[in-house]
Amino acid sequence: MHVFRTKKLSSWLALAGFVGLSLPVMADEAASTEQSNAIVTAPIVVTGTRVEQNSFDLPMSIDATDAEQIQEGQLKVNLSESSSRVPGVVINNRNNPAQDLAIQVRGFGARSAFGVRGVRLYADGIPMTMPDGQGQTGTFNLDTASRVEYLRGPFSALYGNSSGGVVQIFTKDGEKDPTLSGGITFGSYNTRRESIGFSDSGDGFDYIINANTYRSDGYRDQSDTRRDTLHGKINFNINDDTKLTVVATALDQPENEDPQGLTAAQLKADREQAGTNSELFNTRVSRDHQQVGATLEHNLTSNDTARLMAYYGQRDNEQFQSVSVAAQTSAPGFQRNGGGVAVIDRSFGGIDARWSHKGELASKPFNFTVGLNYDLMNDDRTGYQNFIGTTLGVKGILRRDEKNEARNFDQYAQASLDILPSWSVSGGVRHSRVSFKTKDHYIATGNGNDSGSVDFSETTPVLGTVFKLTDSVNLFANVGESFETPTFVEMAYNPDFNKSGLNLDLKPAKSRQYEVGAKAFVGTNTLVNAALFKIDTDDEIVVATSQGGRTTYRNVPTSERKGLELSLDSQLPHDVRLYLAYTLLDAKFTDSFSACQTPFPNGTSCRFGVAGDFETIASGSKIPGTYRYNLYGEVYWKHQPTGFSTALEMRKSSDTNVSFNSADGKADSYTVFNWRGGLSQTVNNWKFAEFVRIENIFDQEYVGSVRVADGNQRFYEAAPTRNWLLGLSAAYKF
Repeated sequence: MHVFRTKKLSSWLALAGFVGLSLPVMADEAASTEQSNAIVTAPIVVTGTRVEQNSFDLPMSIDATDAEQIQEGQLKVNLSESSSRVPGVVINNRNNPAQDLAIQVRGFGARSAFGVRGVRLYADGIPMTMPDGQGQTGTFNLDTASRVEYLRGPFSALYGNSSGGVVQIFTKDGEKDPTLSGGITFGSYNTRRESIGFSDSGDGFDYIINANTYRSDGYRDQSDTRRDTLHGKINFNINDDTKLTVVATALDQPENEDPQGLTAAQLKADREQAGTNSELFNTRVSRDHQQVGATLEHNLTSNDTARLMAYYGQRDNEQFQSVSVAAQTSAPGFQRNGGGVAVIDRSFGGIDARWSHKGELASKPFNFTVGLNYDLMNDDRTGYQNFIGTTLGVKGILRRDEKNEARNFDQYAQASLDILPSWSVSGGVRHSRVSFKTKDHYIATGNGNDSGSVDFSETTPVLGTVFKLTDSVNLFANVGESFETPTFVEMAYNPDFNKSGLNLDLKPAKSRQYEVGAKAFVGTNTLVNAALFKIDTDDEIVVATSQGGRTTYRNVPTSERKGLELSLDSQLPHDVRLYLAYTLLDAKFTDSFSACQTPFPNGTSCRFGVAGDFETIASGSKIPGTYRYNLYGEVYWKHQPTGFSTALEMRKSSDTNVSFNSADGKADSYTVFNWRGGLSQTVNNWKFAEFVRIENIFDQEYVGSVRVADGNQRFYEAAPTRNWLLGLSAAYKF
């Protein structure tokens, strides 16, 4: 248990934040009549069209968080720190160092028990989502980020498999002058983060490099974490027409503990405790990751650009789970259970080649991009018992040994035409072929050959239009199709316990997406974005059964997501800035289907083919893990002469079902307030900055994330109560 509390200190700092927010009102009369010179503008983005363009003029919902929003007053460890600003996007911090962030875009990705599903991830144009559709954000470097873009809606489909949305991070270019920077952050639960970086530019090149280390005991028991990362980017201007960019990233994350989920009773009794058997088996994950990518851009003519990107990486992952000894050794599970230690040695890589042209078509402004994309992932996947004799939490005998290969080969094209000065049309199409292959090397009595392969192929079109109602109001609409294949983890086991091999009955989910919206400048200092969307999905992928340490998946007939997204960004007088983001989402199954009962009716698991072990989920039931509404609000003030800034943040979320049957429970709605305050000083070539941050200033107890349809009813991952951060940084320009 964590006995060190900071409630009194936190309360005083929170009070200071409210006082700080009132300072503009108490400013002198002359200052009170001045209007801020800042003008709210829409961000320049790349993700939607693959070329730089103002997001205001695009027929899609796309937003970006900039470097200030990502870094100022933040720990700079997780995307969840700044993503609440983006409507339609939910990134939950599981407060579990062994598991990656849970990312949802318009409800896609809600089922993920670990990693990211249904949403494409990129870093500087390099895929961080594997060909099978699984991704991780742990290598995203927030110290060097210039912005993170969030694309929602039909145009996401132009990125291929599992593109319910696209999240892409971009690294800053090197500074004009040599700059050495560093910082240290302290916080609750023995949290400590240190970083150091250097940036420079010269004749025809610039670069930036950053190393950081993060340690924490975590809010819950069995939550110790360590994460060390190294990230760098270098740009070479080979000549006036050719540019080469090289990006490299390394991650070392050893022995990160896994507190797992809690039952409702455990959450009520002690929300800081670790889940059942977590400490007994010392549940934990070790991973390391290295990758390098290069992008070559060449201007063939003043209107034509060729781009070639290639990347390669390696990732190793070893996870100790709490699968019971009985589940691993009792018949028939002994022969078909992968054990309680999962080991993956992965190599991955790919290329993307494209040609972009801008010119005229029938005397109208016109541009297009065509390209080819190939990605490959090879996994050596093994499983071991998590015990030796009576010693638990150690690697035992081999129970699984196979080689997995996933690859995709895609062709894509997209174009835009300005039909009239006030009306433009954009569209595109992508054809994807995704192949899965498993070669089983663990064949024994009672455990047959699980080798197999399957291919999926899909063509996804999209069409959108923008109408400029006035110079400050744009209306847009779009429609398109997308698809999501099952990942290797989801295909690994057959729901029928008596069958071996891949779950070849599992089909890709296919969606039809529709969206209309408006973007408007109100005066010069307020930007309002609004969108209505509807998504119809066939063959949604959901959890089917859980037995003997194995989770299996199935398709359900149809589902529907529809909702509203709204954001407002306004620069008020006296250097006060107001930001609001609201999402309303109705995500439900539109056909009935059968699902495993929880708790298991026979005391251990659901048995395939036994009707009494399953229940009927009615049409209209909510998709678990999705939120009916999310609201984020922020009031920010900066006093330019002194370098003092302060902000009050508010996050409000609805309740969410933890399983298909609402009777299984829910995570309650919550409202959380955070405060941050900071100072900055410039002394000759030095720049210093300090900040204090208080999370959850009213000490609310709430669930930060849920584990959807957990067969053991360990649905809940508790969020921290009141906690604090203190950060110091310095930079020197030579």
